Amino acid sequence: MRLRVEFTTEPFDLDEAPEHAVVAREVIETADLDEVDVGPFGNTAEGGADAVLSAVDALLRRTLAAGATRVSLQVNVVEEGGR
Repeated sequence: MRLRVEFTTEPFDLDEAPEHAVVAREVIETADLDEVDVGPFGNTAEGGADAVLSAVDALLRRTLAAGATRVSLQVNVVEEGGR
């Protein structure tokens, strides 16, 4: 199974990336995922189910520990080879 995760962390700070946002980027970029897109207003990544679910677990634990007060996420099943 292939999954796509979309997420944001809060609180926002447009002047300087908060620590929780830096941690979120690190978690996603170092996970065994593909099609990673990290931006200031939303982030997406795709991969196999185990990789995405492991990344989501790490994302939640690490961003909350780094000061996030809210993590909004959505996980979708995607068809192999397409969106």
